[in-house]
Amino acid sequence: MARNRWAARVWALVLGAMFITGTAEAKQVAGVQMPDTLTLEGRRLSLAHMALKEKLFFKVYVWTLYMEQVPSRKAEAIEANCLKRLHFRFLRDIRRDQLVEAFRDGLSSNPAMRSAAMQRDLERMLSSLRDVDEEGDLVITYVPEGGLHVSGAASGGISIPGKTFADALFTSWLSMHPIFPH
Repeated sequence: MARNRWAARVWALVLGAMFITGTAEAKQVAGVQMPDTLTLEGRRLSLAHMALKEKLFFKVYVWTLYMEQVPSRKAEAIEANCLKRLHFRFLRDIRRDQLVEAFRDGLSSNPAMRSAAMQRDLERMLSSLRDVDEEGDLVITYVPEGGLHVSGAASGGISIPGKTFADALFTSWLSMHPIFPH
């Protein structure tokens, strides 16, 4: 019964992705196809980067970065007050504790994450994470005036208002995965 509910949720995500992406061209990495562009909240986002994350010899996930305005530098990507999205498609089953540990490790080196307010927001985000099956998604979207929204099969869903936490998360991610010049 729980498996049927999970399958129904995944199917709804797939249908929703097809609805918002239209018929855009797609890029493929490790068998995962993602559109070159997508429309979200009436705005067009472009695929700025797509990559495979491996650990040892295992393919873990494919991640994408979509932005309303594709920047030429990392600082522009972080500072831009535009719609932006990190999308993770998992290539294997991942336990909640593995996701939580990965986020803690990734964000621990960012000095901005050390304040009490940022720690509260981090704990709220981490509490939303769940086990995710192969082909499940984690979607992290910053919406100007709306804050950071975390969704997908790997999250129970949460919104964190403001830009501060979103900037810290994107700073950490883009520092660990340098795709733009500084």
